[in-house]
Amino acid sequence: MVMRIFILVFLSGLIGFSQTNGGGTQEGQTPKTTIIDGTPTTIKPMIAVDSMPEKPLEDDPLLAKIDKKWYQELYKENSFDSINGDLADVDFEPVDYPELPTDTLKARLEALNAKTPFNVAYNPSLESVIKSYLKNRHEHLQHLMMLSAFYFPLFEQELDNQNIPLEIKYLAIVESALKPRAKSRVGATGLWQFMFATGKMYGLDVSSYVDERSDPIKSTVAASKYLAKLYEIFGDWDLALAAYNSGPGNVTKAIRRSGGYQNYWNLRHYLPRETAGYLPAFLATMYIFEYANEHGFKRYKPELTYFETDTVRVKQMISLDQVSEVTGTPIEQLEFLNPSYKLDIIPFIKDENYSLRLPNEVVGKFVSNEDSIYAYAKAEFEKREKPLPQFFNANDRIRYRVVSGDYLGLISRRYGVRVSDIKSWNGLRSNNLSVGQRLTIYPRKPYVAPPPKKTVNTTPSKPLSGDITSYVVKSGDSLWSISQKFPGVSVQNIKDWNGISGTKLKPGMTLKISKS
Repeated sequence: MVMRIFILVFLSGLIGFSQTNGGGTQEGQTPKTTIIDGTPTTIKPMIAVDSMPEKPLEDDPLLAKIDKKWYQELYKENSFDSINGDLADVDFEPVDYPELPTDTLKARLEALNAKTPFNVAYNPSLESVIKSYLKNRHEHLQHLMMLSAFYFPLFEQELDNQNIPLEIKYLAIVESALKPRAKSRVGATGLWQFMFATGKMYGLDVSSYVDERSDPIKSTVAASKYLAKLYEIFGDWDLALAAYNSGPGNVTKAIRRSGGYQNYWNLRHYLPRETAGYLPAFLATMYIFEYANEHGFKRYKPELTYFETDTVRVKQMISLDQVSEVTGTPIEQLEFLNPSYKLDIIPFIKDENYSLRLPNEVVGKFVSNEDSIYAYAKAEFEKREKPLPQFFNANDRIRYRVVSGDYLGLISRRYGVRVSDIKSWNGLRSNNLSVGQRLTIYPRKPYVAPPPKKTVNTTPSKPLSGDITSYVVKSGDSLWSISQKFPGVSVQNIKDWNGISGTKLKPGMTLKISKS
């Protein structure tokens, strides 16, 4: 299922644009002279012939140089694959939106054009797209603006490092609706929708545990480098964006078919359908975000900003639910901050710098207690059963019955899904589970059978001895945090002494602890 929600929902037939658009060279005009590699080169309009010429066909020298540059970048001419899914090809009709008069829009677009390297010129097609967004998708745009408060500072930092126009940040909205795990029907993944091969080319690692195409920082660096290369090849940001969407080869073919024109609006009808609406979607998004206040959008501060987080390099394999358990950080927040870990497990691999992103106020607690945290994680991993996997179709739905000792993190790892997925599929408001409860799960990896059922032990399985004290569970307590209050006491000790089979505690519960 194509994840490019913003485009598929918002675009309503951009392909029906008028053949005559403002701001571009029209058919019949003299093609301009272009400088490439320091040499003035004039593109001559292609001439149709009724029969094959006697001499071998010659390619346009400028476009041949562009192709050569691109092939040098790829090393193989067939190693590129489009990173975009198809856009809806629906007939477009003018939108009645009196709140935005045409004269006002023209003035704003002119002001926007003066401060951006993109060609922001008024035309009726762009006006229709903008008004369609404002009229039909106001709530969705408001949500994207809230998300952008987290992502845009990150994008701007990396774009500036690569000397890329900061307006490129709006491209991530068009590409993925700011969803780090967005995946198109052809496999393009992440905020910037990289295909596997293109991501690898720009340093994005993909493995069973990690997909760096979903890492906000690493993927933004890769996208910046990729766009810089496309701009170096075409010398025009509009064409660079078109090439980012459908590939440089499709852009150069469109230039050839148009008779040598290099203005996006003249080439649009020769580009693939999904690319024909790409730049208008980008420009419409840019306009709405730049004039958000004028259109009644609110600039809400998100619950967490990028600069309120930091990273810790992991020293041992650890899962996000284990981090949640020991730090008290909601699992949903950890998943949001660490989207590149496919199974919510951060592996430890020699010579790899895998890191955990945490809120600033949690980083100090984690570092100060990391030895104990890693010991807890190691013990949890070692307790797992490892029977032979049972394979099934990843799209199958299963009904899982909760057994004693289960918790959401354990079940999520077993099926290769996220804790938040399980909660969403089953309408769960908390992480609490009950023995015998049925869960609907859509697994994404081979199923590992759970350990044999154990009889619930209602009495302590290990007798208490020595100096015994009582501890009353407080709000926010976990077995791990309580164990840290008593030297030499482990999580398993507390469970054994109190006949606890799971990991969840209730405030007010009294636990017996042996201090000897």
